[in-house]
Amino acid sequence: MKKKNFKGISTVTLHTASTENNNFSHTTPIYATSTFTFDSTDEGMERFKGEDKTRIYTRWGNPTFTAAQDVIAALEAFGLKNEKGEQLELKALLHSSGQAAMSTLFFSTLSAGDTLLSHYSLYGGTQELMQKLLLEAGIKCILIDVRDATLLEKTIKENANIKLIHLETPANPTLQCVDIEAICKTAHAHGIRVSVDNTVATPYLQQPFALGADFVFHSATKFLNGHGSALHGVLLGKDLEFMKTKVWKWHVLLGGNSNAFDAYLLIQGMKTLEIRMDRHCSNTQKVAQFLDQHPSIEKVNFTGLSSHPDHAIASKQMKQHAPLISFELKGGIEAGKKFIDALEVCTRAVSLGTVDTLVSHPATMTHYGIPKEERIKYGITDGLIRMSVGIENYEDLEADLTQALAKI
Repeated sequence: MKKKNFKGISTVTLHTASTENNNFSHTTPIYATSTFTFDSTDEGMERFKGEDKTRIYTRWGNPTFTAAQDVIAALEAFGLKNEKGEQLELKALLHSSGQAAMSTLFFSTLSAGDTLLSHYSLYGGTQELMQKLLLEAGIKCILIDVRDATLLEKTIKENANIKLIHLETPANPTLQCVDIEAICKTAHAHGIRVSVDNTVATPYLQQPFALGADFVFHSATKFLNGHGSALHGVLLGKDLEFMKTKVWKWHVLLGGNSNAFDAYLLIQGMKTLEIRMDRHCSNTQKVAQFLDQHPSIEKVNFTGLSSHPDHAIASKQMKQHAPLISFELKGGIEAGKKFIDALEVCTRAVSLGTVDTLVSHPATMTHYGIPKEERIKYGITDGLIRMSVGIENYEDLEADLTQALAKI
C-alpha cells in the first residue's frame, strides 16, 4: 500500500485500508478462508520464507486483518515522526479480543522471574490476568500509585526485575489518568518498556506513541468498532523487528487470531470514528455536568470536570475528554439498582464504546472477580455506576436520566 500524507483523521480511516482485490470491490473484501493456495512448491517456499505471512494460513494472517491493522497503525501514528524525522511506522497485530492482545503483550515481553509494574483502578479482566495467570507463570505483579513520582522511582530501584510498566489511562471505571510522558521518561531511564491501554481514549483523542510509549493496546471491541458488533483486540509496537518476530510468534502460537468477518466490521466501524467521537465527547460533557449538579448524586468521575483529581493530566494529553463516566448515588447500591432498572433509553449492558449509551454496575459485573477490599480501596465501590455515553440526541438522554433519578 502506498503511504499517503493525509491531513485529517477521517481521511485516514476511509482511505488507508488496502483496496487490493481481484474483483474491484469498493469495500475491503472478507477473505473467509482458513488457508491460501500456492501455484507451485517454489511459491509456497517463498511465502514461508518471506515477511508477509498474510497468504499462508489465517491463524498467521489474512488480507482482511491486514487492512484493519493498517488503519489502526495509521491512526496511532497520525502526524508523528520517528527519531530521523520520518513518518513513524508501527506494526499492529489484530487479535480475537482485547484479552488475547493483552496476553500476547505480557507473554512476549515478560518471562518467569520478571516483574510487571502497573497501577490500581484497572479494567477487571486486566487485573485478574496480572494477579492470577501471570503469577502462575512466575511473573510478579506490583500495583502502586504511579502518579507519585517518588514512589515510582523508589519501586523501580527496589525491584531490579521490572521489565514492563503497563498503564491504562483513562482507567475503567474510575477514569483515573496518569502522565504517560513523565512515566515513560522515568521507565526508559531504567531500561524499562512502557505499554499503554488506549481503549477509552482512542487514537483520535490520545496518541501514547507521541508521549514515549513502546506499545499501545486496544480492546478494539469498544470505540474503534463503535457498534458492539464484534470482538477485537489489537497490539501495536514501534520496534518493528521485535513486533514481527517475537511478538508475532507469541500471537500465532497462542492462537488469538481474529476472523475475517469481525475484521471487516472493525474496518467499517472505524470509518466514522472521528464524527462518532466528537458526538460521544459532546454528550458526555453535558451528561457529566447534569449529573454533577443533581441532588441525588454523591460524586461524578469524569476527567472533563475540574473536580476530577486528574483533570489537569487528562487535559494535557487528550484532545478532548474521553466519553466514559462513573458516578455514585447518595442512596448507595439500592438507589443504584432502582435507577438502572428505571432507565428507558439507556441500555443495561456491560462493555463500552457503542453508539448507544450503556449503563452497568462494575462491582457485580466487570469487576466481580476482584476482591471487595481491593475494589473499595481503588474507588470501585458497591454503589458505583458506569456509563458509556452514546451518540443519541442529548435531550433524550437527559430526559431519561431525569425520570430514572426521580424514582430512587
